Amino acid sequence: MAHEEDPLEHERASWKPSSGLAVAVTDPVKNPGLPPHRERITDTDPAAMTRAVRTVYTLFYISLAGSIFAVAAYMLFPIESGRMADIRNNNLFIGLGIALALLAIGIGAIHWSKAIMSDKEFIEDRHATRGRDTTREAAVEVFRAANEESGFGRRTAIRGSLIAALVASVAPAIVLFRGLAPHSTESNPIAGDPVALLNQTLWKEGERLAHDPSGLPIRAADLTLGSAVHVIPESLAELSHHEGYLEEKAKAIVLLVRLLPEQLHEIDERKDWSYNGIVAYSKVCTHVGCPVALYEQQTHHLLCPCHQSQFDVSDGAKVIFGPAARPLPQLPITVDDEGYLIARSDFEEPVGPSFWERH
Repeated sequence: MAHEEDPLEHERASWKPSSGLAVAVTDPVKNPGLPPHRERITDTDPAAMTRAVRTVYTLFYISLAGSIFAVAAYMLFPIESGRMADIRNNNLFIGLGIALALLAIGIGAIHWSKAIMSDKEFIEDRHATRGRDTTREAAVEVFRAANEESGFGRRTAIRGSLIAALVASVAPAIVLFRGLAPHSTESNPIAGDPVALLNQTLWKEGERLAHDPSGLPIRAADLTLGSAVHVIPESLAELSHHEGYLEEKAKAIVLLVRLLPEQLHEIDERKDWSYNGIVAYSKVCTHVGCPVALYEQQTHHLLCPCHQSQFDVSDGAKVIFGPAARPLPQLPITVDDEGYLIARSDFEEPVGPSFWERH
């Protein structure tokens, strides 16, 4: 019986690696080299180069003008006046001035790099990083070459205008810092003193505690056990959102909490600062001034949502966790003849963040 040859076995026996495959694996890829250098119009036409230089330093001087305009707008439209037109114009024209200053610097720098600086291609061979003298000499040579190629050292018009634009670009930001704090005036001599400002609020002896924002006075009998009420001085409503309303409210806001009288741990000097288990503490966190408004009934803890400082209401609002440096200031309270809660006095220490100097 004749034996049939398996065609698959015959193919396996006759197979040999392709010589083309071996060449593809072992031959390195040839370096295609750099493409032909394409000359720019500024490289071939001196007049075009002159126009490009003039355009760049003109843009830098426009940036300088934009910075000066922003500073002038800050002075011409003072937001301290409180007039809506001044506030609107202040934001509009300062923004336009700063935008013009930064945009002109950016466009000028890009045009400088594209039209004036050298754009010739080159290959830089990599080498091991060394800290020897030769390395430092090479670094100096790099800066020298960069200066030569960019023309920074010899193109005085561009250099001078760029330096002036960069220096002036920070002027609006520096000037705007002035608005972060008020300044003393004859009518308000403490305006520039943060300690004095934060040490005086609308609370005074006999001032009724009122609901925020309605301004309705609060009866002690209406507060249920475990309640937490946001409170403002009753007289705050008389300001009726006029000048100074928000500033006074920010300093005077209070959180009123009712506990069982036996749950309070009061020092002897403050035993008459609460009324029948009702205590009042400033809502302004002593860390950086965020509103402390999250109250947990079971633990009697107040939480600041900004940086998680926690205060124990039952124990003088002392800090039990977080970055706050001191307890919340307590407002001494009592009741009047009609049963309304009133303040005994103002806070006996400045409210607000602890980073202000305090006496």
